[in-house]
Amino acid sequence: MCLSAAFSSLKSSKLISWRTTGALQQTLAGCIELTGKTLHSGKVSTVKISPGFAGEGRFFEFQSKLIPASIDFAQESPLCTTLCKDGYRVRTVEHLLSALEAKGINNCRIQIQSSDSEDTEVEVPIFDGSASAWVDAIEQVGRKDALDHCGNNAEKLAPYLNEPLHVSRNDSFVVAFPSPKVRITCGIDFPKVPAIGCQWFSLAADDSYEKHIACSRTFCVYEEVEHMRNAGLIKGGSLDNAIVCSASKGWLNPPLRFHDEPCRHKVLDLIGDLSLFAQSGNQGFPVAHVVSFKAGHSLHADFVRKLSGII
Repeated sequence: MCLSAAFSSLKSSKLISWRTTGALQQTLAGCIELTGKTLHSGKVSTVKISPGFAGEGRFFEFQSKLIPASIDFAQESPLCTTLCKDGYRVRTVEHLLSALEAKGINNCRIQIQSSDSEDTEVEVPIFDGSASAWVDAIEQVGRKDALDHCGNNAEKLAPYLNEPLHVSRNDSFVVAFPSPKVRITCGIDFPKVPAIGCQWFSLAADDSYEKHIACSRTFCVYEEVEHMRNAGLIKGGSLDNAIVCSASKGWLNPPLRFHDEPCRHKVLDLIGDLSLFAQSGNQGFPVAHVVSFKAGHSLHADFVRKLSGII
């Protein structure tokens, strides 16, 4: 199928205008294959990312099931973003999708296998808790113009926000304002954990994702670890794949890569989660100034649903 049908559903609205970026849709120039331990299940999984056709976007393949990296398949899950279709689930997709979105890999097939061939649920490896492994692999293999099934390339469009939009829960929120370019501002607040405290970080579209965001690791509060493990989470968590902070003792595995590394990691997560707005191989993250405060994966997903007109 050529791209005319794929783009027919991309219609501008009062909230969003789809405009050209002046660039072509991209895909990988070769294949990436990485294996590693997962954060929540503690199992080992292998991810193979292959070039994709223009207009197809990013999608996972698990147990021969295709699951698009789209908000239509996002499912509520604790401490991660999960995609689900026909009873098959892929967990902890946010770091990989963040790297793909930031590096402009608009179309690709992401095949994922668990160490247990009978699983109906699989998880993306955590590596060191950041997106660095994915960014390094993408840079090593390179990228190229994506072609559709007819051999044609495709212009990449971006969703421009036309009016302010927000979602909130208690004192947590995600709000976006019209802007001529992408800007992200993120805030976190941990008043009971002084070493983290209140942090803010802002990133512009022309700032380096690799330098400022990709290497920021996931973090947790030491006093919450036992509760999370009792809930069946972070079975594969360790001081090698997360930075851990104690309310009384401070950081247990310093040094940090940035003084505000936790806040920067929230930006990493936000990019990955908002990439679920991507349609037909186009840019997912909206061209807007997106501001989040004390937001997590669930609130990020609600924002994308509201952006999509689902809620």
